[in-house]
Amino acid sequence: MNNFQEQNNFVIGNRSSAMPMARTFLAGVFGWMFLALGITAITSWLFASNPQLMSVMYNAQGGMTILGWVVMLAPIGFVIWLSAGFNRMSASTMVLVFVAYSVLMGMSLSFIFLAFTGASIATTFLVASGMFGVMAIMGYTTKTDLTKFGSIMFMGLIGIIIASVVNMFMHSGSMDYIISFLGVLIFTGLSAYDVQKLKRIGSGMAEGAENTRKMTIFGALTLYLDFINLFLFLLRFFGNRR
Repeated sequence: MNNFQEQNNFVIGNRSSAMPMARTFLAGVFGWMFLALGITAITSWLFASNPQLMSVMYNAQGGMTILGWVVMLAPIGFVIWLSAGFNRMSASTMVLVFVAYSVLMGMSLSFIFLAFTGASIATTFLVASGMFGVMAIMGYTTKTDLTKFGSIMFMGLIGIIIASVVNMFMHSGSMDYIISFLGVLIFTGLSAYDVQKLKRIGSGMAEGAENTRKMTIFGALTLYLDFINLFLFLLRFFGNRR
């Protein structure tokens, strides 16, 4: 009886200590995510408002320069680098790579200021922030396991990637609209799923450990990508073109 009581107290103690750690971990994740979004937004605005900077990526005919293509494709390489090098990189290195990634994303997204009005970009950003915030709260508070839901969303993500590649050759307006609609649904769902997954991961982290700092950056990257993609898909609906 005493052994059972001790084991029960141990389990309760673990749960009570795990929740504060999960909150601390998620606070760090969201902190780095917001910092990265700020860097991206400032970089985008600086490039879009400076014709000399934009000329580095776009030529007079409106096409992309070689450096422009590098800037557009580099973020994909950085995500692969962070994922593949998670075990080998130090936390400090991951921070530097994440910040550099945020700058490159800002440079590559500067075109939206040329294609859409500033008012519609601001409106879309507020809508995306509201949707992301609601889903993040839902993912954190729900008792339902979203693992199967996340798997469905991931399969849908693969589907819209394939469809987007196909539509690059078809140039179908209807398909583009469908892809955008599905993209909004998928990244809205992934926002909740990823927050719940990170909450679960955070509850098993040790405060101050190197691996915890690295996982914080990787979690921030995950939520950053969810938000950016949700924002871009919404911009296709709410954005007023110049």
